[in-house]
Amino acid sequence: MAKAKLDPLAPVRGPIFTVRFIVALVAIVLGIAWMTYYYVAVRVDPTAFPVPDAGSPKFMADLGNWNYLIGFGLIFLGLVVSAHPSTPLGRGRGVVVGMLGCFLVGLIWICTYYVFSDDISSIPVFNDLGQKNLFVGIGFMAIGFTFATRWE
Repeated sequence: MAKAKLDPLAPVRGPIFTVRFIVALVAIVLGIAWMTYYYVAVRVDPTAFPVPDAGSPKFMADLGNWNYLIGFGLIFLGLVVSAHPSTPLGRGRGVVVGMLGCFLVGLIWICTYYVFSDDISSIPVFNDLGQKNLFVGIGFMAIGFTFATRWE
């Protein structure tokens, strides 16, 4: 009996673009966009003199560092949603890619913070978060464990 050849690009157990996967991608992109817009357009540079007025929208400026919680929360939510078997990251080799990817991003985030902790004023996002960078790194590692529960 001859082995059937499998196309490595064809989905094995289901479609690639499911509603859950699209929601996960939208959440991740929205989280990145939220933090980028806050950092570039709304955030006040604390080193500038005289201190400029905060950008608009006003509600976003009033939230301050809570914007990072919203942004990283959306990214983490998108990653957790993508760990479901109906998405490409939630089945087959995607689980290993998601798990190791999250573990490595978390480890690199924490190592970067520790290596540059003497002067993180020049690293975007790191400079605003300070010690909270540890929560971000640990958060990525926790999401890695979410993928690990799907590993077969």
